[in-house]
Amino acid sequence: MSHHHSSVLSTLAVTVALIVSCSKHQTKTDYDFTTVFEQSDGLETATYDEIISFYDNLSEGYTDIAMYELSQTDSGKPLHLVTFNPNRSFESEFANDENKVVMLINNGIHPGESDGIDASMMLMRDLAKGTLKTPENVIIAVIPVYNIGGALNRNSGTRTNQNGPKEYGFRGNARNYDLNRDFIKMDSKNARSFARVFHNVSPDVFIDTHVSNGADYQYVLTHLFTQHNKLGGPLGDYLHKNMMPQLEDSLQLRNWDITPYVNVFNRTPESGFQQFMDSPRYSTGYTTLFNTLGMMVETHMLKPYKDRVEGTYALLQSMIEILDRDAEAILELRKNSNSLYAPGNSYPIQWQVDSTRADTLNFKGFEGITKKSDITGADRLQYDRNQPFTKKVAYNNYFEPKKSISIPSAYIIPKGYWDVIDRLRANRIQMKEMRKDTSITATVYHIEDYETVNRPYEGHYLHYNTEVSASTTEVKVNAGDYWIDTQQPGVRFLLETLEPEAPDSYFNWNYFDAILQQKEGFSPYVWEDKALELLNNDSELKGRFEEKKKQDPTFAKNWYAQLDWLHKQSDHYEASHLRYPIVRVGG
Repeated sequence: MSHHHSSVLSTLAVTVALIVSCSKHQTKTDYDFTTVFEQSDGLETATYDEIISFYDNLSEGYTDIAMYELSQTDSGKPLHLVTFNPNRSFESEFANDENKVVMLINNGIHPGESDGIDASMMLMRDLAKGTLKTPENVIIAVIPVYNIGGALNRNSGTRTNQNGPKEYGFRGNARNYDLNRDFIKMDSKNARSFARVFHNVSPDVFIDTHVSNGADYQYVLTHLFTQHNKLGGPLGDYLHKNMMPQLEDSLQLRNWDITPYVNVFNRTPESGFQQFMDSPRYSTGYTTLFNTLGMMVETHMLKPYKDRVEGTYALLQSMIEILDRDAEAILELRKNSNSLYAPGNSYPIQWQVDSTRADTLNFKGFEGITKKSDITGADRLQYDRNQPFTKKVAYNNYFEPKKSISIPSAYIIPKGYWDVIDRLRANRIQMKEMRKDTSITATVYHIEDYETVNRPYEGHYLHYNTEVSASTTEVKVNAGDYWIDTQQPGVRFLLETLEPEAPDSYFNWNYFDAILQQKEGFSPYVWEDKALELLNNDSELKGRFEEKKKQDPTFAKNWYAQLDWLHKQSDHYEASHLRYPIVRVGG
């Protein structure tokens, strides 16, 4: 029996596999658990094969460590999950009867940013060996490398701004997707495997490890917590007022300065900057939808690789200590968070910076100077590291709702939209199949306006600034259509994907583009006669037509626009054009 407890993690209750493999766990001391990173004195990162064989040996040698082989990724290789759990029960790793906080660390979503990969290897080894104190209330789960295709595509050039390691993986995955934009649209097998892991492990805390792009400054470490107003309620308050300050203080004691992620491009930070808004396409935006406390660690690209990895290790260590202390409070906060999303409650689907409030950072930067470029002759930015400073900098990390919707009690999805249904199911959304044809009073949206990017973005022509109008009407529902109650653990996932105006809705990701195109039209010479008859028999319509010509000179000059307008007022015009097919019930 392989020690990769081979399971698709459908329940993670891999009883037999665990019993068989755990029975042969003796401590193997002959394997050298010094990582490639340590052997190279902090200049190199492990290859994919080295990472997997390291964890393989670790799980062989220490009963506290288990490695699971999960479902496939686009690379043709399976995703792995490694856990540190001294009280592993045979029944199930994450049944979590013991009320422990589960922390999930995701590494190598961008494999060129490999800091977390190496830091996690050392962390799990040190926990296994007992050189790091075992937390009493925390189970730690690690995805060794999420973007396997990118990790296998090694080079030493693509991270133009980055100071080491010698070789690293590439940002795009095996099909060139940026996996940190794929959590909602799920174009990759990676995203589907991730969803499966995520919903089985059901982490209380999620950490994604990255390296920054952007300005130059003194810090090795920056943190990018999920936006606290968006996380919402007491959970958002805890993240902002407890977890974040505790992390900053704890790292300070370890002599690691940390600042919020410096969200600027080609300008200096001291004029102030705002928090990065992680919408659901991003990892921490996605995990927020299930009330998980999420953060990214972003090490600074220009610092030596050794410092960046050691800083990431220190951050993970600090976070484990905080979770160990606050376990009870975190579990309690998470338990109650879905009560905020009852039918009829208001739910923000678009956010904007709250300009009335900001935090002040004591920011440690370098003076930026502008000089003539030797290449282009234009002005260029240059940082002077001989001029470090500490300045007060405004940090806009409060957001307020820009647009909100009222939460319905249910959505109804026509069975024909199997690609959307499929993605909802992958996220454990419960749905009921309608037994028979029926009609029901529901709210129907019509798409009034939207804009579309003019170049493909992550394999899609993403829509944005979408606007809908709503009307309440009798709707025909067919046997086989799906009724989805909003009162379930995935309520926020439903709202963010099924409300067209939300930035990462399935509408904006092109899953409903077929409704944007009119399927039937008219021949002007045929419609002329019918339209005349229509006008002669409907004085109200005739009045509106004359008024529109008066008010709108462009319309008055355009014969085709006039015929088209009349066609759209008639029963010849198809009802499906611009009609969003998912309807809302109640709320």
